[in-house]
Amino acid sequence: MDEIIFELEEVTKTYGEGETLVHALDHVSLQIRKGEFSALVGPSGSGKSTLLNVMSGLDHPTSGGVFLAGREISHMSSNELSDFRRDNIGFIFQAYNLIPVLTVEENIEYVMLLQGVDKKIRRGRVKEILEDVGLSGKEASFPPQLSGGQQQRVAVARAMVTKPKIILADEPTANLDSHNGEALVELMEQMNAKYNVTFIFSTHDSMIMDHAKRLITIKDGKIFNDEIR
Repeated sequence: MDEIIFELEEVTKTYGEGETLVHALDHVSLQIRKGEFSALVGPSGSGKSTLLNVMSGLDHPTSGGVFLAGREISHMSSNELSDFRRDNIGFIFQAYNLIPVLTVEENIEYVMLLQGVDKKIRRGRVKEILEDVGLSGKEASFPPQLSGGQQQRVAVARAMVTKPKIILADEPTANLDSHNGEALVELMEQMNAKYNVTFIFSTHDSMIMDHAKRLITIKDGKIFNDEIR
């Protein structure tokens, strides 16, 4: 059986109280296996962004358990969670979130620097991942000198370079035109196949949905449909 890398057990997330109580997530149970290329889909307000935030540890569930690689993250302290997230989760954001005053190389190696990875190893990994994402030779460029598509490729490289257990991507194609969006999705699909790293997207983008091997539809804070393709 494939390894279960991520698991949610009866996760509920509420906001407000009394008559204003809102169930953003309502007893959600979910298992993600290593190497999956999955997408969380649903209308605005469905709960998919909340679900992604709970999965990343950026938000705590009101009740229920969140487990990554066999460890429960829902009750970790802020410091424990920060370290665990740094070492196990890669993030790709809609707005790239690159540091404009750092070069491409410095942006990609930043998390490895926090991890205390040796400089020679850092540089070797950066070189390899830039080849993977088609940006060899851009090490000394700054983000503002790159196109949107290139900046998001740097963001993919940054997420991948630490060899995380899972990558969470929140609307990663939202700021790209259809050509660059398609190229980015195909790139992430190649990274998924090459490194068997687990990808979970939160998205409205039909291109991502077309490429996803599993579609998890969220509606009113519950899993409405779960389709493996």
